[in-house]
Amino acid sequence: MTVYGGPVFDMAVKQFEVIADYLSMPSDARARLLMPKRAVTVSCPIHRDDGTTAVFEGYRVQHHLTLGPTKGGTRFAASVDLGEVAALAIWMSWKCALVGLPYGGAKGGISVDPSSLSKRELEALSRRYMQEMIPFVGPHTDVMAPDMGTNEQIMAWFMDTYSMYQGQTVTEIVTGKPVSAGGTFGRREATGRGVAHLVRRAADELDIRLDGATAVVQGFGNVGSIAALELHNMGVKVIAASDHTGALYRPAGLDVPELVKYATSRGSLSGYSSELAFDSMEMLTLPCDVLVPAAVERVINGKVAGNLRCRILAEGANGPTTPDADRILEKRQDEIFLIPDILCNSGGVVVSYFEWVQDLQRLFWEEDEVMQREYQILDRAFKQVLSRSQRDKVFNRTAAIAIGVERVRGAKEMRGLFP
Repeated sequence: MTVYGGPVFDMAVKQFEVIADYLSMPSDARARLLMPKRAVTVSCPIHRDDGTTAVFEGYRVQHHLTLGPTKGGTRFAASVDLGEVAALAIWMSWKCALVGLPYGGAKGGISVDPSSLSKRELEALSRRYMQEMIPFVGPHTDVMAPDMGTNEQIMAWFMDTYSMYQGQTVTEIVTGKPVSAGGTFGRREATGRGVAHLVRRAADELDIRLDGATAVVQGFGNVGSIAALELHNMGVKVIAASDHTGALYRPAGLDVPELVKYATSRGSLSGYSSELAFDSMEMLTLPCDVLVPAAVERVINGKVAGNLRCRILAEGANGPTTPDADRILEKRQDEIFLIPDILCNSGGVVVSYFEWVQDLQRLFWEEDEVMQREYQILDRAFKQVLSRSQRDKVFNRTAAIAIGVERVRGAKEMRGLFP
């Protein structure tokens, strides 16, 4: 029995079982690597603007602290539950280990539609959530970051709340803050830039010329919009893009800078163009060189995987591909090159690590240095995944997760079991 459940957590368990079998891991070693160290559920009451009181459920899961403090985003979405948060924390552990960061994985969230809150209510909920988390987090215990539904402003509220309780400014308690509040240059763009950079690396491996290539981007939030803009700057034609309000398709290529400007000012793609409107699910199977799922989990199922017509599948989101789809994609490796999520979207946590280090040292870097260091780490991890995949003749996802799991397992074995 476990307190965790749901399709997203079940998916993380199935992925881990594949890796454990591949690594011939003893049965008694598996639960210690998979199950989270700690899970916290809190109630977050706030005063609504109409004078009523509302209570929202909040969560935080810390997967392991073997390599250092845990690290992970905080998600504000109506779909958030404990199982989803636990799965995201597990994936973050493998991600941090894969790219060589001294972190375990964590994730948090509140079950709420942030668009239903006024700015004052959003601030109250953000501060109450952090206040409830104070006994369980800290710069050397668990460092928060933004995720779906949260942003730089919310991170600033988190940091200020924690600092008020400590009696001093503690910028290193969260990452993804505004630069003016101790953030780092390049953090907001880091995940999307990393996705585009790794697409370029994959294109080089496949001898695909990106100038004139085509791309489809599902999800036009922070990750998807920046990835689309970076790909556009490389000469790629982004022929389709979508968010939760609908999809747009133009075979000759969308005006990505204009689209980003519109989405930033309006908060979504809604109302941009009725002439370019397209079916969101059909968009995933459009013929293209690059497909970037950058929205939510489980959008590529077995049926969709069998119909994909991309050459590079760059997973900007966490867990966009189900285990059933993985079995199909593994058989289609000669047709579709997968950049797995724990590698593809790791640029965000890499630059979050840089922000944490800069805050601890009180010494800040220029944006060029941040980007150079980010790409250096991504290049190293890309080479390791490709080398492992080719050496053992395994799926790219198997290679990536195996590297992360092995590093966490090795550290646990060296440290031993206390007491």
